[in-house]
Amino acid sequence: MTPYPPAHRQDIVDDLHGHRVPDPYRWLEDADGEATLSWLAAQDELFHKVVDALPGRDRLRARLGELLGSGSVGSPVWRGERRFFTRRTAEQEHPVLYTVDPDGTERALVDPMRLDPDGTTTLDGWQPDKEGRLLAYKVSTGGDEESLLYVIDVASGERVDGPIDRSRESSVAWLPGGEAFYYARRLPGDEVPAGEHQYHRRVYLHRLGTDPDEDTLIFGAGMDKTNYYGVGVSRDGRWLTVSASQGTAPRNDLWIADLAASSPEAPELRAVQEGVDAETGLYVGRDGRAYIFTDRDAPRSRLCVADPSDPSYETWRELLPEDPEAVLSDFAVLDDLERPVLLAGWTRHAISEITVHDLETGERLGTVPTPGLGSIGGIMERPEGGHEAWFGYTDNVTPSAVYRYDARTGETTLWASAPGTVSVPEIETRQVTYTSRDGTRVRMLVSSRPGMSGPGSPEPRPTILYGYGGFNISLTPAYSASILAWVEAGGVYAVANLRGGSEEGEEWHRAGMRDRKQNVFDDFHAAAEKLIADGLTTPAQLAVSGGSNGGLLVGAALTQRPDLYRAVVCSAPLLDMVRYERFGLGQTWNDEYGTADDPEELGWLLSYSPYHHVHPGTAYPAVLFTVFGSDTRVDPLHARKLCAALQHATASDAPILLRNEKEVGHSARSVSRSIALMTDTLSFLAAQTGLDLAG
Repeated sequence: MTPYPPAHRQDIVDDLHGHRVPDPYRWLEDADGEATLSWLAAQDELFHKVVDALPGRDRLRARLGELLGSGSVGSPVWRGERRFFTRRTAEQEHPVLYTVDPDGTERALVDPMRLDPDGTTTLDGWQPDKEGRLLAYKVSTGGDEESLLYVIDVASGERVDGPIDRSRESSVAWLPGGEAFYYARRLPGDEVPAGEHQYHRRVYLHRLGTDPDEDTLIFGAGMDKTNYYGVGVSRDGRWLTVSASQGTAPRNDLWIADLAASSPEAPELRAVQEGVDAETGLYVGRDGRAYIFTDRDAPRSRLCVADPSDPSYETWRELLPEDPEAVLSDFAVLDDLERPVLLAGWTRHAISEITVHDLETGERLGTVPTPGLGSIGGIMERPEGGHEAWFGYTDNVTPSAVYRYDARTGETTLWASAPGTVSVPEIETRQVTYTSRDGTRVRMLVSSRPGMSGPGSPEPRPTILYGYGGFNISLTPAYSASILAWVEAGGVYAVANLRGGSEEGEEWHRAGMRDRKQNVFDDFHAAAEKLIADGLTTPAQLAVSGGSNGGLLVGAALTQRPDLYRAVVCSAPLLDMVRYERFGLGQTWNDEYGTADDPEELGWLLSYSPYHHVHPGTAYPAVLFTVFGSDTRVDPLHARKLCAALQHATASDAPILLRNEKEVGHSARSVSRSIALMTDTLSFLAAQTGLDLAG
């Protein structure tokens, strides 16, 4: 292995609540510093020297392109007989937003490549007005996710308003008539303390054609700087709802206002829920009832109804009770029937299902047929009512598709499929249950060629174990070019449903956050040990992969159990858990992890912070860090610091590499950039675990 680029070690030791915390690579926090830039250039040269020469890359790149050539399609959003949806063909770099006119004419409304031929602009969100005549949409460039909000006339495609900047993470709630909408926007940078420009949101009312800086402030003044706000307006325009959550905390406050009794500029908001440790949403239906989706007193969630004029907790009537095993995820109302029904979406141990219920009583009447053991997207109804619903579907071998359910006949039919034609390899996926360190039963999905991952499989195989384990996010079956390419080449791919996610509800989430974060890492180690014990792989053939919070997961995995893993891909990770709140969106995550400002919580963080658990002379696995220069969520400094620490400490010949990509951010990216990233990561893992990509 070529010597690593030099990285000087500073003698910096912080005294934090009695803990002496060394930080020898603090200089790498300065992204624009001369020393950092020089170090990054040397790391880039080393990365290309090692990875560009790996075998099988051309074949892998071509196969990934074929698999991604399936394209994608999204569920329709209806406004009368007009519908809006996204689709990506094999030739397109990004999904395009289309509309279909009532006469059946299809037109592209927002094409990111037309806005920016370089492919660095992404469509972040969109919302038609209630009549379908206007469309609000958000775009960002270079991966920064700093959305600009525009409004276009649907008939002509012409912009009629915007840009409104600082609208990241904002919902848009139109008033009837399309003349105004509520939305959330950050305060200008010169009005907030230094370093806090990513925070300080407020809810505003914007009237089309007016200066956004003159918008009416509705809500948020004097509240927590990390608050995110959601807004909604009922179809008839009478009811406004405002939700506030502190960062990513699994709880929210909720208010409602009757716009028939107070003006849109000064709505009289009344609390539905305030200071309660639960997540609750409220939607006023066509029947005038408030539908309340909540995990209050129901960690797997339930659906209640109430009168929107008084939706206080004491008035809630339970319509769909909590299921003991499945997590309620979605619902839709179909009312153009002799007996109106409610559709309920669930995930049962990460597998989706839909049930049918009487709308008045909640009595279960049946199920909606689904194509297989996969994941259901949002269930969409017509805003004006009807007997049809549409839902997205995907599984390990099925690209995104849209299905239509007809409540009059009880039939489910394919309504739209991904536009590309692709040859998908035959794979077998099994759900495996295993026991974690504390006795908790955990599940994972294990995919391989048929007959290669079950009892009596022929021989151990190169294996990737993937996980996330945080922020109430579920890992459910989905079409993945990287999984298919790996399995087709003869590997095994496992996805673990760790604590910290929402696969088993909010209690499952909380069992993997704050002082219980170690449970997530224990679940991951136990998954690896299960794969080895079942004869599917060996430590010399086992790789792990994760991004963002999953990057923290694999960072902890490699520092806690370097003997258990052969190779690691650590993408856009959090790794210095003592200083994470100082960068990116870190202050919005301290409810999930804890804060270093609190002595007890600092102890939690120090117990597993990967950067602080690197020990010289340890034989660490091969590691590839992948970071993105415009990432405004997780600062790339985390990966830079741990990369330097591991390169200094490791006693192994296994390479420690850094892939630094510019003009791309934490999330959405073009297809060609996705293929390049997957080619690099999979060829690296294949070379380390012995998978032959060239065969």
